[in-house]
Amino acid sequence: MDYINLAYLHLVTVVPAFIIGTYLLIVRKGTAKHKVLGKVYMVLMLFTAIVSLFMPAQLGSRFLNHFGYIHLLSLLTLYAVPAAYFYIKKGNVRGHKRSMIILYCGGLIVAGTFAIMPGRLLNSWIFA
Repeated sequence: MDYINLAYLHLVTVVPAFIIGTYLLIVRKGTAKHKVLGKVYMVLMLFTAIVSLFMPAQLGSRFLNHFGYIHLLSLLTLYAVPAAYFYIKKGNVRGHKRSMIILYCGGLIVAGTFAIMPGRLLNSWIFA
């Protein structure tokens, strides 16, 4: 799959993840709706992180002629999602909350900020 199609696939998963994640941060926790949307959010975040690993870095240093620093946030996501899941399954609400905040801030806010920087594809789509 070429870069542009990967970018579209990434956006199709990350945009609803951002909306759901933001919603989940502000609503009451532990409800049936929270649990269902939380599972959807986690799947979307895992999928978007996996897709991003197939997208070669477009700016800055590259490792193995493919990966950039932004890919570290994909790895953070691949760690934080299962960690949050296992924390909540064990009843560790504090660990779950911490993992979800790290996931949201690192996987969505920081990565999203980098994605709209000048020279990036998303920047050209939004501001061109």
